[in-house]
Amino acid sequence: MQARMKNVVSVVPEVMKAMMALHASAGQGGVPMRTQLLVVLRASQINGCSVCVDMHSRELGKAGETDERIFTVSAWRDAPYFTDAERAALALAEAVTRLSDRPDPVPDEIWQEAARHYDEAGLASLIITIASINVWNRFNVATRQVSGPWTANAGGQAA
Repeated sequence: MQARMKNVVSVVPEVMKAMMALHASAGQGGVPMRTQLLVVLRASQINGCSVCVDMHSRELGKAGETDERIFTVSAWRDAPYFTDAERAALALAEAVTRLSDRPDPVPDEIWQEAARHYDEAGLASLIITIASINVWNRFNVATRQVSGPWTANAGGQAA
């Protein structure tokens, strides 16, 4: 496989600074890092971004996440390994990632379940996390970034 071009953040370095600042702001809402990583992994699976699926699966492993949880993120509804709060975050991630898939992109029931587990700062953090990973996924998928080389070159910093 070969990328169509260098990654967008390599061509326009200011984008990397902006994306890293956005990522840092998502960490201020009190959502556990593992939950954020589960969310970015799930959005990346939906978007078919091999770079981010590879990178964030590895990050979850380094963060002490079990193989069972990493391997079943795509089937979280049927897997017994996730807390109610994580399920709410994953449902929100799916809804926000798939905005055009239904007439009411983020139904009240999904929002209310997320709001049951996260305060306003946590909800803001989740939305920032979901939005930023969707941007990374679009950069990588549009330019056909190849998982191994980009992940190694980025030093695990991107996406």
